Amino acid sequence: MASAPQALDDILSAAGPHPRTSLPNVATTVTTVAALYFGREVFLPIAIALLLTFALAPLVSALKRIGIPRIAAVIASVLAAFAALALFSFIVASQVSELAQNIPTYQTNILEKIRSLKETGVGGGFIARLSSVVERVGQEIDKQDATVPAATPDKPPREPVPVEIVSRERPLEVLQNIVGPLISPLGSAGLIIIVVIFMLLEREDLRDRFIRLVGYGDLHRTTEALRDAGKRVGRYLLMQLVVNIVYAIPIAIGLWILGIPNALLWGLLALALRFVPYIGPAIGMLLPLFLALAVAPGWSLVLWTAALFVVMELVTGNVIEPWLYGSRTGLSPLAIIVAAIFWTWLWGPLGLVLSTPLTVCLVVLGRHVPQFEFLDVLFGNEPVLEPHARLYQRLLAGDPDEATDHAEEMLEEKYLVEFYDKVAIPALLLGERDRVRGVMGDLQRRQVAASALALVANLDDDAQEEADEDDAPDVAVEGGDHAEAADEDEVDLPDGTGISVLCAGGRGELDDAAAAMLAQVLHVQGATASKAGFADMEPSSIRGLELGTIDTVVVGFLNRDSVKHARFLVRRLKRAKPALRVGIVFWSETGNDDRQAADKLAHDMNADFVAHGMVDAVTGALSKEQAVALKLVAKRRRPRAAPRKAAAG
Repeated sequence: MASAPQALDDILSAAGPHPRTSLPNVATTVTTVAALYFGREVFLPIAIALLLTFALAPLVSALKRIGIPRIAAVIASVLAAFAALALFSFIVASQVSELAQNIPTYQTNILEKIRSLKETGVGGGFIARLSSVVERVGQEIDKQDATVPAATPDKPPREPVPVEIVSRERPLEVLQNIVGPLISPLGSAGLIIIVVIFMLLEREDLRDRFIRLVGYGDLHRTTEALRDAGKRVGRYLLMQLVVNIVYAIPIAIGLWILGIPNALLWGLLALALRFVPYIGPAIGMLLPLFLALAVAPGWSLVLWTAALFVVMELVTGNVIEPWLYGSRTGLSPLAIIVAAIFWTWLWGPLGLVLSTPLTVCLVVLGRHVPQFEFLDVLFGNEPVLEPHARLYQRLLAGDPDEATDHAEEMLEEKYLVEFYDKVAIPALLLGERDRVRGVMGDLQRRQVAASALALVANLDDDAQEEADEDDAPDVAVEGGDHAEAADEDEVDLPDGTGISVLCAGGRGELDDAAAAMLAQVLHVQGATASKAGFADMEPSSIRGLELGTIDTVVVGFLNRDSVKHARFLVRRLKRAKPALRVGIVFWSETGNDDRQAADKLAHDMNADFVAHGMVDAVTGALSKEQAVALKLVAKRRRPRAAPRKAAAG
């Protein structure tokens, strides 16, 4: 069996630092962005086809499950999707044409509202300039009408001379002018349809080739990445379509009831524009507001129209979206905005529409492929720092208030002993590790310790609330004799009523902060807990401690090289009061993984118990066992040399 110090070293060094996330170099980033920008004519159709493949794959699978052959299922799904898009485009085009014919009938109301705004002074110089421009245009039209000579009785009006316009363009040129602008979009649409069909038909083969290309050495990780990407993107597109339909139908009906012309057009545009993150709904609201301004003489219709859009956006964003899919895209709000800006710059308006699903694919890639982990760190919505690292960062910055907010957020789901054991003590261990490495100076160490003590003081109210509860908190077993128990097993901490415990730091300010945390947990358990600093544990200061009413002294060390110092400290405390129980805590992130090694270490140190976690420290401190007697250490003395006989004179 390993020796006790070696076992302690294994326990204390079990948790290593988090692996560093590597960033791509500048050349790789610039090359990738340049390729996407200059090759957008190629990459944009492929990206659209890829996203449509993700969206249609569940439909194809459903058709196959009911017995439809694969080819028929793929063709039917693709044709249905593009037929719906074509119908959508036709309805929008017809509505736009009708709107264009009716716009001149609204100019009177628009001019009246401009004049009313000018009279009330709303809008300042802009309204005045707009009104003057409209008036000058009207005066110019009237002037041209006045210059036309009127017919007189002496001079009969001239008969109009028929003019015949003869086009010199050939029929082929006319056809080219009509069809030419349509060739590019129709060609792109046809290319996308073909690519989608072949991607759906060869989906398994493409999956295997992708795995062989980037993830053959780790099939599990690559398979999870593909499954996660397909699930997230497909579900996002489907649920977003459902949400947009639920949003657009009340918009269209409401606008029709209010009397806004072409209500169907604005409903369809609201459906499409809501795929654009954040700014899409605002853009979809502008034109209906303009029409509300134009068709009615007053302002009430404008207000009702704005209220309709605002209410529907609030209901959709706060009720419907969380109910259907919540925040399952895995993107942070800032990432969505940055992605929208980037993809719009890269690929224009289509890039704006595709920004969210494309970024979801990148985040999934970063979540499962180590080489692209930086994408998940930059754009994902998961915390990038572990709780104890986040707390240590706040302590390092000297911000106990934010550290308290972080702690209280966790205490909504955890007990105080769990928070200290799993978050706060590991945070102090990070500080001790930095001190040992020489990257933390004395001033900074004292600042971290002071922030930690302020955190403990800020949590006094939470500790008192736990102390007032009838039942003691249940916490997870850390191991040792209960190694056969699962992590979800729970144990009751002992009642500390009538027990007086002194908690002290071993060798530094950070140890004092850990001792304060232990004292607060002991107070929650009903014990009379007091605190002492590491300076009080000096040989010259121990005799000055008031140990008369103290049952147990617990001394904690964050430094794993303090075994020898702790042994002498136990001896001094037991000399000061032989009936005193003395426990030593070598704080660790992993707790007591080897209880036998801890018991052997306690025996070698003449301590009553040795603990490595908060639960074992509380259990040992509140134990009612008799104190271990101080063992006398036999001193090794050199044998005295025999006295020399004096020489005879």
